[in-house]
Amino acid sequence: MRAVPASLLLPFQQITDPAFRWPLLKGLGGALLAFLALIGLADWGVASLVGGEGWLATVAGLFGGLLVLISAVWLFVPVALAIAGLFLDEVAAAVEHRHYPSLTPAEGSGLHQQIWAGLKLGLKMLGLTLLIMPLAFFLPPLGAVAFWAVAAVSLGFGLFDGVAQRRMSVEQSHQLRHRMRWSVLAVGAALAALSLVPFANLLVPVLGTAAMTHLLHRRRSAGV
Repeated sequence: MRAVPASLLLPFQQITDPAFRWPLLKGLGGALLAFLALIGLADWGVASLVGGEGWLATVAGLFGGLLVLISAVWLFVPVALAIAGLFLDEVAAAVEHRHYPSLTPAEGSGLHQQIWAGLKLGLKMLGLTLLIMPLAFFLPPLGAVAFWAVAAVSLGFGLFDGVAQRRMSVEQSHQLRHRMRWSVLAVGAALAALSLVPFANLLVPVLGTAAMTHLLHRRRSAGV
């Protein structure tokens, strides 16, 4: 577990590195557009409820703005995983070039295998997110804990698998993730906490990818 704090802190030290800063800015821009789109979608959904009848319409009318923000934050984690996938190779390569220059070029599983594995995990986590979403409205403390737990698993497993599969098969990445599961979940939990903070969550896709790259190589160098 000693690799976890270093893995979380080292990405911030690389922000001034041009090779890292460019994918960070692109990831930040993509995350911002996605978050604004989610706000727009949530606003449309709440407005539709307000125009209706019944207790849902009443709740939407009283807490419309809060519902919009909660919905957008709640749905951002599956979107963050998709955004991370777009810039994963650039970010991981920048981290490896600076911190692990002795590594050989990445030759892992095929792109279609990575996409399929990531899609299956993303859909599972999206389903769980939608399933527990009502808790945020009716039991906010319990809903926040449930969201954090699902987000920790989603971000931890999703980002680690993406990084690991650059250098090994899908099956090997799952085996390694199982052996490293507590460290992976610890990093995922920290990223999940950050994802609960509006606008700070925009940093999660790129910084999370960098953190998992560090975790992978630091634990593997320790003989995991």
